[in-house]
Amino acid sequence: MRRNRRSLVRVIASLFGLACAAIEGLASAQLGAPTDGIARAKPPPLHVEYAQYGVAFAVESVISPGPTCPIATETVKPKPCILGSGGGLALRAGYRAPSPFYIGGAYQFTKMDSSNLYRLGIFQQLRAEVRYLPDIGYRVSPYVQLGAGAVAYGNEWGAETGGGQIFLGLGVEAEVSRLAVLGAGFVYRPTLIAAWTDTARQERPLGVAQFVGLDFILEVRTVLGRQ
Repeated sequence: MRRNRRSLVRVIASLFGLACAAIEGLASAQLGAPTDGIARAKPPPLHVEYAQYGVAFAVESVISPGPTCPIATETVKPKPCILGSGGGLALRAGYRAPSPFYIGGAYQFTKMDSSNLYRLGIFQQLRAEVRYLPDIGYRVSPYVQLGAGAVAYGNEWGAETGGGQIFLGLGVEAEVSRLAVLGAGFVYRPTLIAAWTDTARQERPLGVAQFVGLDFILEVRTVLGRQ
């Protein structure tokens, strides 16, 4: 009887030891295993073509209005600055190629601080842009963008002046899901603005204004095809 008990104890002890060893080995394997499935969840395969479109909340900061708002001197009488900073919305749409490139366009309107010279000063932009998004293997990816466009500015939705711009920026894009993207972009936009006479009969000469834009982006994707 005692021998049977001792044999049973030995068997139980052996099984317990084997179980502990198995658990330890499994834990070691999991700790040592790569975490690519979690940390390196890749964006959609590059062989898929997408239409990508959405909206952006835009902040447009004027770092220099240029000759539009000349600096007061002993010989120059200051005028109220008609072109200040503001905010608005942008509508964006483009084509995401089966490569790291996005080609698209955007229409943006922002309500600018016009020093009460306009009831509602609206600065409108129509832009074409290219983004380069390197595949770094994560759901969050940086990008570089550049492009050019046309602008118009006036009271409410009128166009009392216009011009052209080029821009260069940096941003980051994060995949919420396979077909939804959140992003943020920082853009520098030097803009040539034509001379005009505003509603207060003040002359605004031709010049280059400099803007810095900050965009908070929400875009969705539609699969166009696979190659």
